[in-house]
Parts: sequence; C-alpha cells; structure tokens
Amino acid sequence: MMLHTICPVTSVEHVGPNIIVIGFRSPEIAASANAGQFLNIKVNETFQPLFRRPFSVYHVEEETVKIIFQVFGLGTQSLVAKQLGESVDVLGPLGHGFRVDDNFETALLVGGGLGVAPLPLLTRQLSGKKNIATFLGARTKEQIVPSFLENIQTATDDASLGFKGTVVSLLDNYLKVHQVRKPKIFACGPNVMLNALGELAQRRNIPCEVSLETTMACGIGICQGCPVERVQQEKKYSLCCKEGPVFDVQTIIFPNAQH
Repeated sequence: MMLHTICPVTSVEHVGPNIIVIGFRSPEIAASANAGQFLNIKVNETFQPLFRRPFSVYHVEEETVKIIFQVFGLGTQSLVAKQLGESVDVLGPLGHGFRVDDNFETALLVGGGLGVAPLPLLTRQLSGKKNIATFLGARTKEQIVPSFLENIQTATDDASLGFKGTVVSLLDNYLKVHQVRKPKIFACGPNVMLNALGELAQRRNIPCEVSLETTMACGIGICQGCPVERVQQEKKYSLCCKEGPVFDVQTIIFPNAQH
C-alpha cells in the first residue's frame, strides 16, 4: 500500500566519506515496507529540484525508517542539510521488493558500493529463518558500510579491506570452496556488477534477483521514464519503478549487454 506522509527527521548520521544515513519517523511505512522497495522523497518545499528522489528503504527500527545515500547533487545536499525535527515529504513504499519464499535455504547477499542499501532490511527479514552470507564490494574500505548485516566478506579495488578485486570474483571464489545448500542470490549495485553477477548465477544455476539503481521521476509509472529491457517477455520493456526495481536477473537486458 502506497502512502503519502510528512515525516519528522529523527537522525542524521555520517557513516562514511560523503555517505549519510537519515532516519525519519513513519509508523505506517515502517510497518509495511519490504526489502527492495523504495521511497520517493521531495527533499524540500521548493521546485528546485523539480522531481522527487528515489531511495531504497535501508533499514527499519520500530517506527523509524532509514535511507542511505551519497551526497553529490542538489537533492542529496538538501537532504543532508535537514535538522532534527524538520520534515521530509515521503511517497512509499513503492515498487516490488525481493521475493522471500521456501525455495532456498541460503541467501547470498551481494552489495556493490551503496548497493548495500536494501540489504539490512533484507537481513532483518531473513535472520533466523535462512542461512545468510553477505558480500560487500567497494573501491576502498571507507566506502564499505557493514551495519545491520551478518556474516560479511569484503572486496575492495585497492585491497584496503578484504579480497582485492570485485565482489563478483569474491563470491565466485567462495562458491568454489564452500558447499552452499540451496542458494539464492540477492543483489544491488552498478549495472556492470549486476550483469557479471547474472552471468555467474547462470553458469552456476543459482536463482538471482537484483535491485536496479536507475533514475526515476514520478516513481509510480506515469512518466514512463525508467524503462528496463526484458528478455522474451510479452512486453519488450518494463518500468523499473512499477514492475521493479527488483527483477530476476535472467529476465532483463543490461545496457550494452546481450543475452
């Protein structure tokens, strides 16, 4: 159920270089959000920026909802300037999240950079019910955000923390030496990472769902601005905001990639 609420900011945390976690109180969204869903937030009262900004639901604690983001534009600059008690205008939860069912026993959670965003809430939903192994990748150790996760392994481009290389290579190496019972991959990150992860999942015959990071405007399917190319579907394109942002990786075509 989509909600439109005005929510007071309850926390602003700096968790890495230019990486911010903001919490706001919304009992309704906290009670209804699923991992992989997102919120479309109007960052201030003006028309600059004109459009709302989409953010994955990062975590939920009682009646508080948290998002995580890196500051790089007008929208995120407006958000990080929020003071405690100020409000944010929130539409959500939106889209379809990760599917949690009885068809797997081990969840392999993979996050690239701030693709970690949907994984804490997913961990909360899976904890105590499934085996969980989490794989985080980033350029440097300062960009790794491990909060609220379980059984973490890391990969960094500069070898400042964990495995030197990509998080996909880290997962591939893990699967070569571990017997994993009925695995399923859940991932979020840059398209190039998700595309490589899809190839690994297909090669190893592991089901894999990915949450796409893309630009959105309306967030509810009206503007048609977030098409995702599909593989052998009734429609050639789906909308990331309405039919995603979580997709079976084998059903989509990444830009500049061919299935």
